[in-house]
Amino acid sequence: MPRPATQSIAFGTVRWFFELDACLSLLLDRPDSRLDPEVRALILVGLYQLLHGETPDHAAVSETVEAARALGRPRTAGLVNALLRRFQREREAIVGKAHGEPAARHAHPAWMLQAFEREWPQQWEAIAAAGNGEPPMWLRVNERRVTRDDYRARLLAAGQAAEPCDFAPQALRLGEPCDVTSLPGFGDGDVSVQDAAAQLAPFFVAAGKGMRVLDACAAPGGKACHLLERTRDLAELVALDIDAERAKRIASNLARLGLEATVAVGNAASPGGWWDGRPFDRILLDVPCSGTGVIRRHPDIKLLRRPDDIPRFAAQQAALLGACYGMLAPGGRLVYSSCSILRAENADVVAAFLDRTAAAADVTESARLLVPGRLPWQVAGPGSALPSGAADADGFYYACLEKRA
Repeated sequence: MPRPATQSIAFGTVRWFFELDACLSLLLDRPDSRLDPEVRALILVGLYQLLHGETPDHAAVSETVEAARALGRPRTAGLVNALLRRFQREREAIVGKAHGEPAARHAHPAWMLQAFEREWPQQWEAIAAAGNGEPPMWLRVNERRVTRDDYRARLLAAGQAAEPCDFAPQALRLGEPCDVTSLPGFGDGDVSVQDAAAQLAPFFVAAGKGMRVLDACAAPGGKACHLLERTRDLAELVALDIDAERAKRIASNLARLGLEATVAVGNAASPGGWWDGRPFDRILLDVPCSGTGVIRRHPDIKLLRRPDDIPRFAAQQAALLGACYGMLAPGGRLVYSSCSILRAENADVVAAFLDRTAAAADVTESARLLVPGRLPWQVAGPGSALPSGAADADGFYYACLEKRA
């Protein structure tokens, strides 16, 4: 099987795991039966193909049975065959019964659905549906080299449809995802891959000529490069990451795009190990987070995240925010962003910081006026959040803080 097809099936099985696993439990005579983990995973793959895949049913069953033999489990081939054929016969009843539980119906863990419903009472079902969808491929055109309209024309000439975005002026959404190497001018730095919501960062940062800018958690470098593409004549941009290998990706992206920045390795929460003491006029702090706004791109988040991860992330985020604010020049601006849509990692962290920091002011509302187009921002507490799937973009949070002179 070609790699793209295999990858699609693997991602799809993870994406729909909570639904598929509930169906499997109903198929087993004893739901607590201990199947070999590899066999269990294989049956889930078969169920995915029968429910959501493009493989014809008869092929999905026969190939899954053959895969059991290929795994060295010939004795389980009969069980795999029986379970999948029973599902074919009783599909409607089994899926209907499984969907009695919200986790199976929305294919997300129960705790996560509860958090979405609590914080996004009007949009939570749409957020869950977005998390189950195939992500679009968004491009960011490097307007130092080519205009968006001209690049779109090049795509169309190459047989690739693309639509512009009304709120991200360098963004194009491809009609069909493709390998980046097939994009015209990718190797020359004409274009990068970046979600439209992430492309809003420069509008909130609002850097200008002569400013010293820090991208505090920069790898792989998309936002740092976008800042440089949009803002000429910065005094310096420092792209920092704690991981040396990830920092190499920043340097690689800068080189491909023909941009210059100071790439540094260090912990943004411990500036003493790398900072030269000169304050920054602008700081972009894209914090490590649960990733609940980008589940459609990383469906394994549904399986890997636990409720107790959220306070752990929040503590890390608070430490990063406090340390980075200490490097901000009087009158400067810090933009706190995340791809989480949970308040505990966003507004609660920023609100607690504002409560204990008299000189810090939330200026998100005025900064948001510089973002073109209309978006369904949620403004509840400091900062603004976008729900996952809004305008076909990822879920994101931005807060702009300024240090009073």
